[in-house]
Order: sequence, then C-alpha cells, then structure tokens
Amino acid sequence: MKNNTQAFLAETHNVENQSGALENYNSFAHDRALTQATRGFGTAEKKSLTEFGQLCGSAEYLHLGHLANQHKPQFKSHDRFGHRTDAVEFHPAYHQLMQSAIEHQLHSSPWLNPSDQGHQYRAAKYYLQAQVEAGHGCPITMTFASHPTLNKQANIAEAWQPLIQSSRYDASNKPWYEKSGLTLGMAMTEKQGGSDVRANSTKAYPVGQPGAGELYELVGHKYFVSAPMSDGFLVLAYASGGLSCFLVPRWRPDGSKNPLQIQQLKNKMGNVSNASSEAELRGALGWLIGDEGRGVANILEMVSLTRFDCMIGSSAGQRAAVAQAIHHAERRQVFGAHLVDQPLMSQVLADLALESEASLALTLRMAQALDNASSEHEQQLLRIGTAVGKYWICKRTPGHAYEAMECMGGMGVMEDGPLARLYREAPINAIWEGSGNVQCLDLMRIISKSPQCLDAVWLEVGKTAKVQPLLQQYLTQTRQQFTQAGTDILRHGRYFMERLALCLQASSLLHQQSPNADAFCASRLQQDSQALYGAFARSIDSAAVVRHASPHP
Repeated sequence: MKNNTQAFLAETHNVENQSGALENYNSFAHDRALTQATRGFGTAEKKSLTEFGQLCGSAEYLHLGHLANQHKPQFKSHDRFGHRTDAVEFHPAYHQLMQSAIEHQLHSSPWLNPSDQGHQYRAAKYYLQAQVEAGHGCPITMTFASHPTLNKQANIAEAWQPLIQSSRYDASNKPWYEKSGLTLGMAMTEKQGGSDVRANSTKAYPVGQPGAGELYELVGHKYFVSAPMSDGFLVLAYASGGLSCFLVPRWRPDGSKNPLQIQQLKNKMGNVSNASSEAELRGALGWLIGDEGRGVANILEMVSLTRFDCMIGSSAGQRAAVAQAIHHAERRQVFGAHLVDQPLMSQVLADLALESEASLALTLRMAQALDNASSEHEQQLLRIGTAVGKYWICKRTPGHAYEAMECMGGMGVMEDGPLARLYREAPINAIWEGSGNVQCLDLMRIISKSPQCLDAVWLEVGKTAKVQPLLQQYLTQTRQQFTQAGTDILRHGRYFMERLALCLQASSLLHQQSPNADAFCASRLQQDSQALYGAFARSIDSAAVVRHASPHP
C-alpha cells in the first residue's frame, strides 16, 4: 500500500499544451513572403534555396546557433611557450557555421557568379542563414563587402581576391599566402572619435617609396576591431596625404607576426558568438589601398554593403521572431481556443508579420538595385534606400523581438529558448555600421549633394502609388513636408527617415505583388495608426495575414 501511494504521488501531471520547438521544417519553402518575392528566380536558384532552407530549418543546424552563443570565444594572447599569437578560440559550432556559410558562397557569390539576380539570390540565402545564428555573419559580411574596396588597388586584388573568394574555410592562424581561404575584418573606430573617423589618431609611415599599393607601418590604436581572427583588416590611418585606407595582414609578408596586437575582447550583450576586440598597431605593416587621403572614399562602398547586410540580418531576426511566435500560438490553447485564434493575439501576430514582410521586401528591392546598379535610377535609389533601410529596419527590430517574446509569455524569456538570444541580438545592427543619427546625417548629405537621389525615390514610390490611394496620399504629404522643411530639415531627420522608410516599404510590397501590401498601407499610413503592435485598423483580415506568415504549410 505504501509503495502504491508513493507511485501515485509522484505522478503530478502530464506535459501537455506545449508548442514544442520550431525545427525540422523548411525555412525557405514555408516562408510565403520569401517564396513570393523570389518567384522570378531561375529553377537552379529555387532548388538551391529549397535545399538550403531544409538545412537551415533542421534541428541539428539550429542547435549549432545555440552552441555558438552558449560558448563565448576566448582570447589567447600567447602560446604556452611565450610566443605572441593573438589567437581567438571558438566553439566547434561556430566553425561549422562559418564553413557552411563559405561553402554556400555567402561571402562571394555575386562576385564569383555575376548575374542580373546575383545579389537578390545571395540576400535570400543570407536571410535564411542569419535566422540560425547572427554572430558569424560579421566576418562573412565584411569579407563579402571588401571586394569593391580591394578592387581599387589592382596588385592587392590580384593577390588576395582569389583566396577571399575561395569556397574553402581555413580557420588556421598562419600567413595568408599559406591558406586555402581567407576572411577579412575592419578596423576604423577609435576611442576618441567613434563614428567620426576623421578624429582618428593612428598614423601611417611609408616603409620605402610612398604611394598606392606600397607598404606602410601603422602606429596607433583601434577601439573596435571586428572579427580579429580574420586574415586581413581594412584600416583607416593618417598618412602625410591625409586619412587613408590600408590592408593590414595578420602576418607580415616574411611570415613573422604582424604587430596588430589584441588588447581584449569586447564583452557584448548580444552577438556573443562573434569576437570583437580592442587592438594596438605597433608598427603593423599594411598596403595602401588607392591614393593617400582617399581613405573614407575608398572604404565607403564597403561600408555601404555592410549596411545592406545589416538590413538583411535585421529582417532575418524579425522573421525568426515572428515564426517562433506564430508557431507557439498555433499550438498553445488558452481559454478554450488556440492562442492564434484569440482576436487580440491575432492582431499582434498579424502586425508583427506585416513588419517582417515589409522589411524583407525593402531589403530585396535594394538587392535588386544592386543587381542593376548600372542603371542611373537604381543607383540613385540605392544610395538613399540603403541609408533609410539600415536606419528603419534595424531600429524596428528590438521592439519587434520584444513583442514576439511577449506573445510566448514566460516561455519567451527563457535562455534555453530562441527568443532571448534574438532579443539581445536585436539592437546590434542598429548601432553597428553607423547608428541612427549617423544614417540621418548620411541621408541629409546625400540629399544636399545629390538631390536627384531623392527624385529617384519619388519616382519609385510614385509608380506603385498609382494603384494604392493610401500610399498616394502619404507620398503627396511627404513630398510637401520635405519642401516646407527647408533649412530646418536636419533637425527633423528621424521624422523624414520614417516617412521615407514607410513609403519605400509600401512601394516594395506593391512592387513584389505581396497579398499583404494593402494591409501594410492600412496599418502604417493612416492618421490613426499606432506605434504599438496590434493596434491597427479593424478592416484588416489579421487571420489571413497570420496564415500567410505561418512557418508551417
């Protein structure tokens, strides 16, 4: 009798009414917004994306993202014999993600296989990969974005680019010319300057003959060296001719350690899997890229591409968050019905889904502009669209992640689930590669120097606004407000950023013939639109929007 009682008391409850993990699904095939936006891709590209989506949605691959963040990279300044190594050690999961990303050419495909959809195809793949884990995307992005800058120096590009474009991941810490594949990092920021790189104090001195492609010694410090395990770094330093751009290898050409010395790794709240560091340059050798004094101009295209990848990464974060929230709500029952069918929750989920799809639409529209950059209109649109998209999508992501977390209640804040990591990751892209105010200043600089770029936006949005009255009205008001602002426009930079972002997102959804384009306009462009998610117009069919965004067939 005693044993029976003990057995009965041990059975306190059955585990039920739990959503379970979102895994072993196809993150491409089950993303209707993405498949709709890529419907014009060729058969080979669609097949590749479908296969990649199956990988990115697998339990094993998703677990790599968890492990890479659970085990922080460790800095080892010297080996056990006392030799300076400046090594960073990572969990094997990080290396597996890096290897996969490089084998799938996320760092190189538009340069290796130029096509009229190359950047769009790469953006779609990167979008899937970034939903698994964001931190390793930093060296992938910088390696990808380095190509236009390196191309400004032919002898360096000829020597380095074949290895940068290699589809082999080589994590060994040895001279670049002994490796089968390379990654690049960036070192611009200093303590005293931050985003104001012209306040930098690092100096560069020619070893022999000064000039483009020649070796210099760099002396100074960098407060934020991204991906310090990279094989080379694009660095800004002052030469006699002004602020200049250099490629600084991890090892000297003679095989000795280049004195770019890591001081410590940054202790970041997010992006944990990726190492970021402080470093000193104690006579580090580097090749001058282009002419002296052209540092900012020569690295600008790289910065533009890294900002574009911030758009992809934040859009991916939004998709990952809303997919998790809908998955939970479709399987969790409350008050006699599935959570997804409760009117208040349906409104919130639909609003999150609209935000996510609009972010993806604008990102892919800018990828299309990259693919057609020979067109004057596309080039002008890209200049403003990248600044606007980087500002808006990245800034909207932290609030989006929080709201998705709340949809899952207490389960959302658990560190062994995905939402806590997504939430910590969410602010990173908004701050890196130029914070919000820097993007506003860039927008105002573009409008001042190249007003035709703003005309390109009006033309772009005007084409789609013809079929959407709400967008037409919003566009007309926005144009009037730009005119009326006059010299006071800078003070209201964030306001105008938001107006342009909503115009471009709505236009991109219409351009891609999204079934949710009208719902987005109704929820964002009317006077009674609210800042909080779920407080949009009653006329929107929230259940249909949620079904469209569901990660399940």
